[in-house]
Amino acid sequence: MKRLIPIFILLISLSGHAQRDGKMNERIKAQKVAFITEKLSLTAEEAQQFWPIYNAFEESRERIKSGPLRQVKMKIRSNPDMSDNEARKLLDQILNAENEIHNAKMKLAEDLQSVLSPKKIIRLRAAEDEFNRELLQRLKKMRERRMNKN
Repeated sequence: MKRLIPIFILLISLSGHAQRDGKMNERIKAQKVAFITEKLSLTAEEAQQFWPIYNAFEESRERIKSGPLRQVKMKIRSNPDMSDNEARKLLDQILNAENEIHNAKMKLAEDLQSVLSPKKIIRLRAAEDEFNRELLQRLKKMRERRMNKN
């Protein structure tokens, strides 16, 4: 019974951490939606057609990054002194995952052509890059503030 209490406390704390991360991810997604909508000057009709296509792309990309690509990266970190044969297999897996992401991007561009002008499709990439830069800057500032408090 004494062993169960620490395990129970650990599970509760991990659950709370996961919930905070989930809320953070939802806030970031909401900010990204607003940012991209503004940067592309999407009309209500364009937004209604754009977001399901874009969300499907994001889901596909995230599935690849959090699945096969993450597994390969974990294998690389856990075994830096792997054989050439093992490295070749992991390299093939990385290239396959990156190819899947590339194909998802190509499908996104193709699907968006019926919704947005080519100019807005190009501006989408710039808006994504700008959002990611701003997000990284905010995270960096948060870390600096945390470091200064300690």
